[in-house]
Amino acid sequence: MDKQQVVFQKIKELIVQEFTAKPEIVTMDACLAKDFGVDSLDALELFNEIEGEFLISISDEVALQMKTVLDLVNYVVETAGDSYFE
Repeated sequence: MDKQQVVFQKIKELIVQEFTAKPEIVTMDACLAKDFGVDSLDALELFNEIEGEFLISISDEVALQMKTVLDLVNYVVETAGDSYFE
């Protein structure tokens, strides 16, 4: 499994857990606000979970640009250390 798929699976788990979303609707193209009803507070909680899981930091500027699951996955893949994937 490549890094993108590893990250997607973990983020998918977090979204299902955090927003009680059905797993089948959590796709790379899913929009956080439109598909899961995520507001700014929900997003903050999700980003905190992602930061803790992948040992990264998501700045406010970056967080504002995160609209889809793919945005999150790509950011984590670019930012997380290789040790996470070993």
